[in-house]
Amino acid sequence: MDKQLGKISAVRFGKGGYQECEFGLFLTFDFAGSGCGASLASGWDSASIECSHHCEWSESDRAKGHDDVCREVSQLLKDAKIESVDELKGKPIEVTFDSPMGKPTDWRILTEVL
Repeated sequence: MDKQLGKISAVRFGKGGYQECEFGLFLTFDFAGSGCGASLASGWDSASIECSHHCEWSESDRAKGHDDVCREVSQLLKDAKIESVDELKGKPIEVTFDSPMGKPTDWRILTEVL
């Protein structure tokens, strides 16, 4: 595992992810000379993807996903000592990768420097 320090360079709450059809919080992280993205997505956006009998998920699954994302965003705001997602931009973060600059596996706000 490899850890990198950086900052949040872009924040968006709404549609994003796979074909811009997921709903949640989408973040871009910058490091010295590189960057990556992360998201707290709840699943398919209800205005983009209709639940049908072909889906492997239900409307209650989608509702739980939306609830989970809201709770995660609330905790993230608390950790960052802010009131709104737009204030996340510029906050310091630590990202854990599965190998040196490989796939990101986890990230957190550096609460100890705020």
